[in-house]
Amino acid sequence: MNRVSWSAIALVFAIIVIRGALAAQESRSDPRQPDMARFVDITREAGIDFRHINGASADKHLIETMGSGGLFFDADNDGWMDIFLVDGGSLADPALAKQARHRLYRNRGNGTFEDVTMRSGITHRDYGMGACAADYDNDGWVDLYVTNRGSNILYRNTGHGVFTDVTASAHVGSTSWGASCAFADLDRDGDLDLFVTNYVQIDAAHSPYCGNVQLRVRFYCHPLNFEPLPNIVYRNDGNGSFTDVSAKYGISDRRGNSLGVVIADYDEDGWPDVFVANDSVPNFLFRNSGGTRFEDVALRSGMAVATDGKARAGMGIDTGDYDEDGHLDLVVTNLDFEMHNLFRGLADHLFFDATSESGIGFATLPFVGFGTVFLDYDNDGHLDIAIANGHIMDNAPQYHAGATYAQRNLLFHNELFQNQTGRRFTEVGRSAGSGFALEKVSRGLAYADIDNDGDLDLLVTNNGQTADLLRNDGLARRSGAEAAG
Repeated sequence: MNRVSWSAIALVFAIIVIRGALAAQESRSDPRQPDMARFVDITREAGIDFRHINGASADKHLIETMGSGGLFFDADNDGWMDIFLVDGGSLADPALAKQARHRLYRNRGNGTFEDVTMRSGITHRDYGMGACAADYDNDGWVDLYVTNRGSNILYRNTGHGVFTDVTASAHVGSTSWGASCAFADLDRDGDLDLFVTNYVQIDAAHSPYCGNVQLRVRFYCHPLNFEPLPNIVYRNDGNGSFTDVSAKYGISDRRGNSLGVVIADYDEDGWPDVFVANDSVPNFLFRNSGGTRFEDVALRSGMAVATDGKARAGMGIDTGDYDEDGHLDLVVTNLDFEMHNLFRGLADHLFFDATSESGIGFATLPFVGFGTVFLDYDNDGHLDIAIANGHIMDNAPQYHAGATYAQRNLLFHNELFQNQTGRRFTEVGRSAGSGFALEKVSRGLAYADIDNDGDLDLLVTNNGQTADLLRNDGLARRSGAEAAG
């Protein structure tokens, strides 16, 4: 038997061992967990009928593997969180590309949502990727920014969820492959600036061939086959327009295959810093030096690479103090067989790769992670972690023996009440209800209290598939039932 066959057998065996061990671990999960959370898939009954168009084709354009962003925000200021879903498109089929359209769903406040896309003024243009929302003009209405492979779009909320495309006058229409975005007051002048991550440079007409010619198996190309792009920071000028200050602020000096972004003050100096997850190159941590200059301190802080000194396929990223020691921690999602990373914040503005000690590493080995969030889903006062998973390769088993394209999502419960160091998590997804039993090609993940019942619900977006709205039937709902009884 040749070496390739032995490698394949060993890989399959490793996956079986990992999955068996994970199942055993789940059987020893927190005994209180069955009473604490049930995420129920209410997508259909809530009226969410969106299906993402990825334009998957024989040409294997890399962009077909990404996309399907989404978020919660209160578009009409009625106190109920609405849903925005980003559609993709197609580089290979113009007719299919025309069918793609973003969707805005208004929360009726009764457990259902109304599709208000047509009257919202939001239209689809280019291949959509992600989105972020904030009140950039301080008029009391939340605005919306959509990233694309093509021109990004800024929609100004003119009131009650009606939007106007102000991209041209605001000067924020980058035509690079925009991935994620985040609003924050980076210079502390009272209005929100905009940070946009860009991925790689691609040819929209042609995709390079990657795969095995002899076996006639073609794969999506690795991002290192393409040129990386610089990220963008737009300074809000306070008059409805922005200025690209990427070069001035030192952002454009660093090029990475950037995907996820989150903004937080990691060094507690009062200035927002920018964390960026990079795919297969070291992550970025742009330290804010007084609102006029940023320095990438990721390497010396300890979160640029994993503990073995190698870069990972960083995709999703979030911050939160999971061990409650007063220092920000980081979770970064990666490819399968890499482990998703958990970086624990230390004193002196450093991070320790706590992936193994936290219990995150082993449990995430078989999964390709994208969206991730810190959240207290069971209202016990401690931050848990949710992760959206789904493979890049639609022919994943041919790429890696034992790999799967559709994957289940993960829910990690913070075991602080059992372990006072606050440094351990247990993966409890299989016992967390029908919502976490779904196996799809997941990409985006967002949380909000959609029914105002006091616990957090989830939105999962999926590549080339329907989105999932997961209602948390947790402590608040159970307490209400007990009170009624």
